[in-house]
Amino acid sequence: MISGRYHIEWEYMPHMTRFFGFLSALLFSSCVAIAQSPAPVPAAVPASTQSQPAVTTTQSPEVTLFQKIEDSWSDDVNRHDQYALELVLSPLFVDVAASGDITTRNQQLVQVMTGEDKTLYLTQKVITVRMLGDIAVANGTYTLHHKVNNAQLDEKGVFTHVFERLRGGWVCVNSQRTSLREDSNAKQKKPSTAESPFHIPLFSRSDKNNQ
Repeated sequence: MISGRYHIEWEYMPHMTRFFGFLSALLFSSCVAIAQSPAPVPAAVPASTQSQPAVTTTQSPEVTLFQKIEDSWSDDVNRHDQYALELVLSPLFVDVAASGDITTRNQQLVQVMTGEDKTLYLTQKVITVRMLGDIAVANGTYTLHHKVNNAQLDEKGVFTHVFERLRGGWVCVNSQRTSLREDSNAKQKKPSTAESPFHIPLFSRSDKNNQ
């Protein structure tokens, strides 16, 4: 009986060997096919979502955003609201006035708090905004009605304000103002419908004649 059992198992041995050989070949072929399959191609990023270089724009949500900040800044100065102005100006704020005077944030707050010039009134209009990550540069025009040597003066000019993103908001770290003289002798030019860059002449004709 024992020898007969071994004889039966020996007869089935070639069939089992061929079976396992076929199974091994099948598994090997599957592994090779998987290895040779190309990796899935990532979906193309729409052009609208691709990162674009920072550009200067005169019509954008950024201009609207920073106009609101500039309006708040002007209102705080006009209402002599020291605490509201603290939210607009960075602790590192430096202001370069059109006269050349340089003041810090604390000095600006003291001027607003004392309110010595009761006639002071500021308006600011944003023309362009350039976004540079967590830094934004806003350019625009301003008018400042204030008293100089007991005389009332309407100062008009351009400004450059540098803002920094801080705790989800924006605070101004640097302000540069340049006053402009109106050229009363300049001839009236015919308005053009062509789009032109933001430009305000820095010198009047009378200034050029004196040079």
